[in-house]
Amino acid sequence: MILIDPSSAVPPFEQLRSQVLDAVTTGELAPGQRLPTVRRLADDLGVAPGTVARAYRELEASGIIETRGRNGTFVAFDADPARQQLQRAAAAFAAQVRDLRLDTDEALAVVTAALRSPDTTTA
Repeated sequence: MILIDPSSAVPPFEQLRSQVLDAVTTGELAPGQRLPTVRRLADDLGVAPGTVARAYRELEASGIIETRGRNGTFVAFDADPARQQLQRAAAAFAAQVRDLRLDTDEALAVVTAALRSPDTTTA
């Protein structure tokens, strides 16, 4: 169940995004499961449709959900388990970068350097 805390310092779109991500990661939302429409979820949560739309856009950009035109929005499928794990790690990293309010370009540079390093476990 998704709840938005209006008194939280975390913006409502981020609260929604992180709760949907958590629900997908824990299996509460299964691959292929249909999500509510933007308007319906906005009404249910008492937020503006733009808030839900932004959270959905960010989740879609992360590969967590997919929009199928007029058919709706669904939790994304990925047949490759390694890619699923990578997507989850990337989404968690992106959330951590946002939570820490770090610069996106700097975060990407750090990841790029880590990937190019022959051994990142001894840093």
